[in-house]
Amino acid sequence: MARSNDQPAVPDVDRLARSMLLLHGDHHGHDERNGSNGSRGSHSWSKSRDFTNDPQRAAAVAEASRADRERYLTSGLQPVDCRFCHVTVTVKRVGPGHTAVQWNAEAAQRCAHFAEVRESGGDTARTKSCPRLGDSIEHAVAEGYLDDIEPD
Repeated sequence: MARSNDQPAVPDVDRLARSMLLLHGDHHGHDERNGSNGSRGSHSWSKSRDFTNDPQRAAAVAEASRADRERYLTSGLQPVDCRFCHVTVTVKRVGPGHTAVQWNAEAAQRCAHFAEVRESGGDTARTKSCPRLGDSIEHAVAEGYLDDIEPD
């Protein structure tokens, strides 16, 4: 379908996704359709089952998901203090040249580099990192506090 200026129309992504689900299914091997026309009715669109008919299994799945999320977010993180402004963040080396840093609200507010960015009218969310904290992380690696991941 073309517009008058020969630009293609933008597809309705939600409608396209629903039509693909109706055509191909959700690949979970179960059929929980509600309406006689094969639609899912007023239920929310989700990739996974919610086990509403099995409360014990729903609780077990929710607990396993919570534990997986917690393990993914915190596994291997070590506290590192910035040697310049003394904020503490948690850090994990996840590969050569890649470090995961979890900032908390207090550290982000107290970081001297981020304060400079804010004072100059910048947005800290668009700031790649604090170079002073980067130096502190490299120092922690050099001291053996954080494991330095060796390239394969």
